[in-house]
Amino acid sequence: MKVAIKQNKNPATAQDIDGQDHLIILIPRSTWPDFPYKEVLQRRVEKQSADDHAPYSTELPNNRDTRVSLARIAPDLSPFDTLTLARKLAAAHWQRELSPAKVAIVTAGFDTATAARLIEAVTAALLAKARPLPSYKSDQKPQRPLKTIEIFASPAGLDLAGTVAEAEGNHLARALTVLPPNELTPARYRERVAELAREHGWRMKFFDIKTLRRMKAGAFLAVAQGSAAQDDGIVHLRYEPKGNSKKPALALVGKGICFDTGGHNLKPAKSMQGMHEDMAGSAVALGTLLALSRLKVDFPVDCWLALAQNMISPLAYKQNDVVTALNGTTIEVVHTDAEGRMVLADTLALACRAQPAFIIDYATLTGTCIYALGTGYSGAFTNRAGLINNIIGAGVDSGERVWPFPTDSDYDKALESDIADVKQCTLEGEADHILAARFLNRFVDEKIPWLHLDLASASHKGGLAHIPTATTGFGVRYTLDLVLAKKIMRQS
Repeated sequence: MKVAIKQNKNPATAQDIDGQDHLIILIPRSTWPDFPYKEVLQRRVEKQSADDHAPYSTELPNNRDTRVSLARIAPDLSPFDTLTLARKLAAAHWQRELSPAKVAIVTAGFDTATAARLIEAVTAALLAKARPLPSYKSDQKPQRPLKTIEIFASPAGLDLAGTVAEAEGNHLARALTVLPPNELTPARYRERVAELAREHGWRMKFFDIKTLRRMKAGAFLAVAQGSAAQDDGIVHLRYEPKGNSKKPALALVGKGICFDTGGHNLKPAKSMQGMHEDMAGSAVALGTLLALSRLKVDFPVDCWLALAQNMISPLAYKQNDVVTALNGTTIEVVHTDAEGRMVLADTLALACRAQPAFIIDYATLTGTCIYALGTGYSGAFTNRAGLINNIIGAGVDSGERVWPFPTDSDYDKALESDIADVKQCTLEGEADHILAARFLNRFVDEKIPWLHLDLASASHKGGLAHIPTATTGFGVRYTLDLVLAKKIMRQS
């Protein structure tokens, strides 16, 4: 679904407004600047007793009964709060049977930079709202697609290409993540990825079970051996810009556990509910690859997807098994429900062989990260302490917030094994998100800068920032800011 974005440099006239069915108006909280229907809206807003931080929705007294959502915005509103407000403004135009084909945006009273920031946030929210996620309801009614966003008084130089690319990548991530586990097995996931590769000109290679056995990727294979289908494996995709294929690449690595039973350490029903979304990290990596490809970045991007299922079966791996990873590290299995770090271990080691300029991995990895942060933030771990400010800053500026955790080497003591090089985890569960990062660090070449994102906010009830669904696709927008605005690859 493509949405046309029309940028009109001129302020909206009364005639322009009367030609709209759906309108979003943004003005400063401290004043009422001039714009069409100002007096009508001012009387209505000031008459209500509701908190003026919240959007106000009404219909204009014209022939179209134009649906309006209006926000009075404080000058110090954070990017996250701006995106949250934008989500609420957009939601006012998708009520009951209402589904707009066109939405206009009007700003008044702001400087150019502020107006551009607000318009970008509302555009992001509209694009996120406009594309429905897969549904299997038999009475599902088709939604009229949003075809046009028209911006009045568009600031000079406003470039929304990144917003459009981010929206496409985020939607791909969310759409894949919500698919039921019988629809997104590793084999079917790979088929979908192959279609995307053909469409976007990505090179694709699949490391199947037989290949991984030859490569001695024992950490990945330990998890895969419990699956009757034996369709697990690692997908490698590569985007190459014209003329710059020799540049060092950005490597994106994603945990793609299509369903997680917990293995022999079986999850209870409440914990197993929703485990088809344990592949969210791989979907974010793939969505980020799509967004960067759409933007035609001038550096190569490698994307590595660790696709597997963690099943219970007579052949499934067990506590106290010892396996040897791709890089030769021996691992003592302690808990079969800590499978994510196992498949990521070999996938990270494989990604390092190409000596990328930077590695980012995405994973719904630990419950302790959710306990520490809730689901409004995701956890960040890096082997380059000097990048911490940029890692935090990208979260602040993108509205997809992260918080860094320590990765000091003294945490390794908890992972010491009597029989192998390292324990997979501990049974105590204390600081498991940090221990998981320390475990993964063993499989990353120390010469390569690395960021591990533990996606505590992959799911957030009611939506998060500009995203209207509980499944958030968190990470695509964050990575675009980190890589393109913060230029993290140059600074590392």
